[in-house]
Amino acid sequence: MADLARLRDGAFLVIGRAGMDLYADPPGTSIEAATRFTTALGGSSANIAAAITRAGAGASLLTRVSDDAIGRFVLAQLDGFGIGRTHVLPIAGEARNSLAVVETRLENCQSVIYRNGAADFAMTVADVEGVDYSRFAALITTGTVLAAEPSRSATFRAFDLARAAGLPLIFDVDYRPYSWPSAKVASEVYSRAAALCDVIVGNDVEFGFMAGHHDHGLEKARSLIGDGAQIVIYKMGEKGAITLTPEAEIATGIYRTAALKPTGAGDAFLGNLVASLSRGVPLREAVLHGSAAAAIVVSRVACAPAMPTGEELARFLAYHSGPTG
Repeated sequence: MADLARLRDGAFLVIGRAGMDLYADPPGTSIEAATRFTTALGGSSANIAAAITRAGAGASLLTRVSDDAIGRFVLAQLDGFGIGRTHVLPIAGEARNSLAVVETRLENCQSVIYRNGAADFAMTVADVEGVDYSRFAALITTGTVLAAEPSRSATFRAFDLARAAGLPLIFDVDYRPYSWPSAKVASEVYSRAAALCDVIVGNDVEFGFMAGHHDHGLEKARSLIGDGAQIVIYKMGEKGAITLTPEAEIATGIYRTAALKPTGAGDAFLGNLVASLSRGVPLREAVLHGSAAAAIVVSRVACAPAMPTGEELARFLAYHSGPTG
């Protein structure tokens, strides 16, 4: 069991995908009717890293990008967000960065994601063995990175190396069925990963999937605490979240806003949660910071660029009437 006080030691290392998001423009336009698109950094891991740096903490990414114009776009975007990319390595050949074509609307929001031959899945054991884990406060990964080889084996090797260096392991379940060969394989791999991690974050659908039945999701979350996890956060959409620790269960609500879209909330939540914990914010308040950041992001266009700064989050919390749920 890692010491969570380590979270205050420095920057976070995030494993997983970075890509390009293309948003139908102006907001409200359907993809099939669009004649122009705006671009943004995308990919769940890159979004989490952007949320962390925008919140004032440090983050670096560990992944692969395609050795082409889209890969160079991603590298430029990472630089713009202040995300460390020493361990973002190019790969030549047919591998390509993920592309997501997305709408900014709430009703029937379409998101078309291209993941064929994804560059991030090419991350190798050698890549993760080239990292000095002692430089980081924690290792963060999303479930997406576990969906294929060689990145799956590389990620589990990174877990071993991070644990040996005393880093807490933080796991965002982030289940995307289209990336997996079967639900059975995904469930087995997620359960293996969750059993190794100190902090686990997911929604009720994802925990229900891991449990084998939607109604058993909270039971699964509680079992992870019993198996050694230190924090498990069970998100329930508009009903808020339940944060579980060995000592208590904490219920929190959501911050209601005029949402433009449903995407980006989970990445904003996790990034601001860990950034707040790195500043010594108590757990319940850190969860609320994550919830407030999620509310801000869904009220703005795109994901990474929509992540609030520390000042924006503080202003939102000061003027909002408070969480409900």
